[in-house]
Amino acid sequence: MLLRMSTLFLRTLREDPADAELPSHKLLVRAGYIRRVAPGVYSWLPLGKIVLENIARVVREEMDRMGAQEVLFPALLPREYYEATGRWTEYGDTLFRLKDRKGADYLLGPTHEEMFTDMVKGELSSYKDFPVTLYQIQTKYRDEARPRAGLLRAREFVMKDSYSFDLDDDGLKRSYEAHRETYIRIFDRLGLDYRICFAVSGAMGGSASEEFLAPCPNGEDTFVACHGCGYAANAEAVVTPAPPAVTAEHPPMQVLDTPDTPTIETLVSYVNEHYGLGITAADTLKNVVVKVRTPGSDEVKVVVIGVPGDREVDMKRLEAALAPGVPEIFTAEDFAAHPALVRGYIGPQILKSLGITYLVDPRIVPGSAWVTGANQPGKHAAHVVAGRDFQPDGTIEAAEIKPGDACPRCGGPLSIDRGIEIGHIFQLGRKYSDAAGLDALGPDGKPIRITMGSYGIGVSRLVAVIAEQRHDELGLVWPREVAPADVHIVGTGKENQIEVAVELAETLESRGLRVLVDDRPGVSPGVKFKDAELLGMPTIVIVGRGLANGVLELRDRASGAREEIPLGEAADRIVAACRG
Repeated sequence: MLLRMSTLFLRTLREDPADAELPSHKLLVRAGYIRRVAPGVYSWLPLGKIVLENIARVVREEMDRMGAQEVLFPALLPREYYEATGRWTEYGDTLFRLKDRKGADYLLGPTHEEMFTDMVKGELSSYKDFPVTLYQIQTKYRDEARPRAGLLRAREFVMKDSYSFDLDDDGLKRSYEAHRETYIRIFDRLGLDYRICFAVSGAMGGSASEEFLAPCPNGEDTFVACHGCGYAANAEAVVTPAPPAVTAEHPPMQVLDTPDTPTIETLVSYVNEHYGLGITAADTLKNVVVKVRTPGSDEVKVVVIGVPGDREVDMKRLEAALAPGVPEIFTAEDFAAHPALVRGYIGPQILKSLGITYLVDPRIVPGSAWVTGANQPGKHAAHVVAGRDFQPDGTIEAAEIKPGDACPRCGGPLSIDRGIEIGHIFQLGRKYSDAAGLDALGPDGKPIRITMGSYGIGVSRLVAVIAEQRHDELGLVWPREVAPADVHIVGTGKENQIEVAVELAETLESRGLRVLVDDRPGVSPGVKFKDAELLGMPTIVIVGRGLANGVLELRDRASGAREEIPLGEAADRIVAACRG
């Protein structure tokens, strides 16, 4: 493949786009790979389309190697498939919903479990037909409330989703492991730095779930890692080791006058100064009130979340724990409608009598004593004992995770990092096969309910993730597997230099390399050099002033290494550099 910049549909920009915050967003727009159409919607220009297709090729090759078979579904889907599984309502405002001219409800597919299940049900019927794994690479649509960061949070995106269909749970585990190994090969080939983390299933349902996260300072996901045992998990899936129940006797609950102490900090300072309790924030019980909405209905439930006072409620963890319910923080108007809940002074002592669900952090064990609200303005209560003075309705993983928290596997300290989700694998089980009645006729003539797995990779998102991990102050630095070209040849200006650059490009193209040649007449060498660095091909060749002495300059974009090579050996040397 030979690309000539004199005819290539490409315009690079010297300034960052006004709406871009992240390096990947800035560089992909500046380098002419993508262009914004609307919030969260992008067009792919020729070089961007090549990168996208190269990533899709790697994904497709490894999925085919695994034995999966490719299909393709429509993006426009009728309501009834998603109604049967409850996701027409569970997805809430995330779905793009529309009606046809006859008034029938449709949606733009956010994911296709229902469609895969229905297809298999219609085509396969015998236990001899299983196991089978199908996949597609297709555009998905989700109405993100806050599309941002370019391709990382888009409303329209390309995704690989695959689904395994097995006769039993052992078969599902084998399919899951096969996908896990396939994902490792894919992300290794793409040159990504990534972690495999325990995750929550969310609206997908199912049991076992793991995320592949690419560490990145700008990532929207938080994950933890234990360097002692190798444990890693998305922050939403971290399990808090609960301390043992407390058996010691405690004094009776005592109500304290604590004026002007609506925060944990003011409370700790006041009770230590005036009552000599000697407590820290970790000895207080913070109670956060939320409204939980059920998607697709008008039902709103009031829930109070109790966490140790030295921690905040992590809304992502809370959302994951309450899914498919959607939590919202109480407003001033909500407090006015519930006068028994005194803002800043809420305690769990009265919640059961009010019929309010109370869920607590696992650290709040039976027999533990706390300083918390007394449900009166300006008053708190000390020696409030779990199991004696209040009874939680259950535990919930909603408190923020802190560096140094105990690893749930080995007890060692956890570290915290940011990352971007690049893949997610689920053991779905029978949620969707139950909804569709997907059975196979067993050898004894009795039906066997099929068990499923679901496995996703964000193909278009990977373009941005690679750009986030592989760039420098000059521009993009593509790994060879996905770069639009193996080599970028720059003819710096004079007519003979451009002629030699084009001849060399044609020679390299005939030898199987993908070549981008800058053959633009009348463009200064400085502009061409900046474009070469911005565009980010792994190998750059400069046909410039050294040509008078019979030499070219060979550059490695990633390392910055440069060397002069004789013109007569150039083709062989470049091929060797590109093929390792």
